[in-house]
Amino acid sequence: MHDDPADSTLPALARLAVAHPQVRAVHNTSGRGPARAIAFGIREASAPVVVVTMADGCDDPTQIDALTRLVERGVVVACASRYARGGQQVGGPFWKGLLSRTAGLTLHLFARVGTRDATNSFKAYSAAFVREVGIESDRGFEIGLELVAKARRRRLPVAEIPTIWLDRAFGASHFRLTTWLPRYLRWYLHAFGPRIGAGVRR
Repeated sequence: MHDDPADSTLPALARLAVAHPQVRAVHNTSGRGPARAIAFGIREASAPVVVVTMADGCDDPTQIDALTRLVERGVVVACASRYARGGQQVGGPFWKGLLSRTAGLTLHLFARVGTRDATNSFKAYSAAFVREVGIESDRGFEIGLELVAKARRRRLPVAEIPTIWLDRAFGASHFRLTTWLPRYLRWYLHAFGPRIGAGVRR
């Protein structure tokens, strides 16, 4: 998915699509920001499972199949967890990592959300689940936490696999803690709320 019709990756995608017809470029017309891009991508997806992963090299693409299989087996959110046994975060800002780990472990222990890393964006989702509960985030990466919290409120299954996250080797992060923290806090608290009537799994 691309925001700019002149995106420099489009010729490479066109060549890839010759050998893999399932590959297609989608022009995001919903506006800038990761939440809008992810929501648009899910709406455009034709598969029953959608995977969100970053293009900055931090996530391990070899784990996409394992995450997808978890959703195919019945969970609505499959998380790649830096904080599960066998997982690791290598590099990245200290305070961002500390807050992420603290949020993930407290949500796991006290809200029983099904993952130790609810804030990581590298996840697979049941497309039907996402379409049913909707996406309210409209700007940032808190969308991953939002969907984990909504699954927990509906008592729908969430699972995780350990992952090793490597800080980006190129480019600059646009994450600003003071800007995004209130958005994350909203969905952190939402996970502790009372049960909402259960919905679909797929």
